[in-house]
Amino acid sequence: MTYNTQYSAIKCWAEEDRPREKLILNGRHYLTDVELLAILIGSGTKNRSALELAREILSITDNNLVALGEKSLSELQNIKGIGQAKAVTIAAALELGRRRQKQSVINQQKVISAKTAYELLAPTIADLPHEEFWVILLNRRNILLKHKKITQGGYSGTIVDIRQIFNWAISEKAASMILAHNHPSGTLSPSEADTTITNRICQAGNLLDIKVIDHIIVTNRGYYSFSEKGQL
Repeated sequence: MTYNTQYSAIKCWAEEDRPREKLILNGRHYLTDVELLAILIGSGTKNRSALELAREILSITDNNLVALGEKSLSELQNIKGIGQAKAVTIAAALELGRRRQKQSVINQQKVISAKTAYELLAPTIADLPHEEFWVILLNRRNILLKHKKITQGGYSGTIVDIRQIFNWAISEKAASMILAHNHPSGTLSPSEADTTITNRICQAGNLLDIKVIDHIIVTNRGYYSFSEKGQL
């Protein structure tokens, strides 16, 4: 659909071209990202429609919704026409989407690959400005038992207590585990410290008969899997 470059209020458009009415008539799947965002914004300014505001917001992140979700309220409010209420609405909607993605993965229960593990944790840790180390516990059929943060550090690293990991794994009767941590820098390769701690945890797991089946590095650009790279 092509919109006029000259400003006109959405209420003056044909009913089938208005985002709200279009959603009601055709369903949410037929709307573009711009149209969905315009519905959240609700109203435009004196000189620009909600659709034009939505188009500007998305252009700032090259139409990347993940990048938009990383924007703070103050960054959103820097856009002329987006006040605190609109910024809060956008942030809340994107957070709901993130939680929906996370919940859909958790409901699958079975963690059978590095990709599945990444999808489980990425909504929580991919965009963090600091490192966190997480562990996913599985039973003998690779069904998810529990997952949780073990420790939190700074931008460039975090300290991991191996005893804490296995005390928890034993108490939950885990058969295996997947290790994970994020790289705030976005680097998709392990550091020497990452390799060292992976090897130490694997050795402990072998002694306790709790197999470490993978260690994934999580970023907002994807993941690195020790197992897929033949390092486990």
